[in-house]
Amino acid sequence: MDEAQARDVLTAAGLTAAGPTGPAGPPVLLALGENAVFAAGDLVVKVGREAALLERAERELAVAGWLEGAGVPAVRAAEPKARLVAGHPVTVWHRLPDPVRPAGPEDLAALLRQIHALPAAPFALPARDLLGGVGRWLRLAGEAVDPADAAYLLARRDAYAGEVAALTPHLPPGTIHGDALPRNVHVGPDGPVLVDLETVSADLREHDLVVMALSRDRYGLPAQSYEAFVTAYGWDVRDWEGCAVLRGARETASCAWVAQHAPANPKALTEFRRRVTSLRDGDPETRWHAF
Repeated sequence: MDEAQARDVLTAAGLTAAGPTGPAGPPVLLALGENAVFAAGDLVVKVGREAALLERAERELAVAGWLEGAGVPAVRAAEPKARLVAGHPVTVWHRLPDPVRPAGPEDLAALLRQIHALPAAPFALPARDLLGGVGRWLRLAGEAVDPADAAYLLARRDAYAGEVAALTPHLPPGTIHGDALPRNVHVGPDGPVLVDLETVSADLREHDLVVMALSRDRYGLPAQSYEAFVTAYGWDVRDWEGCAVLRGARETASCAWVAQHAPANPKALTEFRRRVTSLRDGDPETRWHAF
């Protein structure tokens, strides 16, 4: 799905310019990843890549309602149910006020402490299927990526799946965000708000912490920023003996995730090749670029 296809879905859904204030010009693309995310008037609309993501979209709406009831600052749904439009799941959200500053590691840590302190959700949350998308992302990449690289990542996925399942956690398992990065925190006039709830799960809380450790090692997060995160959260996941396994699994998933963009974006193909080469070479320090 490219931007033009996602805009066709918006048109079919009647969401090309929406919100209480009325028409506000054409929707503005905010992000294009697993979803195309558009600002449309006073709303934000997420268009999923394929119908198979409908269940996840519906669960994200349920999570948003639960967090609202629990008093956790998080994005709020504008429609209670997901739509399936032209084979794409569509969800509609209230647009947040403009940010007053970028989110920092401390903001993320504070929100994670709230999420991790929650009791079990009143509905079933899945385990964090960190590796579950690898096959789908490589399928979407098609012939744009070397078949040998795809086979390597699939084998790596299978090997890590067993290791992750055998991990003994340090923290009590429970509710997690699942993609815990500062980019998924929005700091508005009323403070930090958690966004992108589609990977909220019930699993090892270490999942949320290894993301920032990987950001430090792979994506250029300054050491002092990582230390600020650790201080605000209260524990460094790198002290856990299972950290390397969880990091390796996430690297596998992150490499495959980029592949789905390769058919339409040469920069994505370059980044995919950089990542898979570093994994093949056993190089834990090659800089990856956020995409």
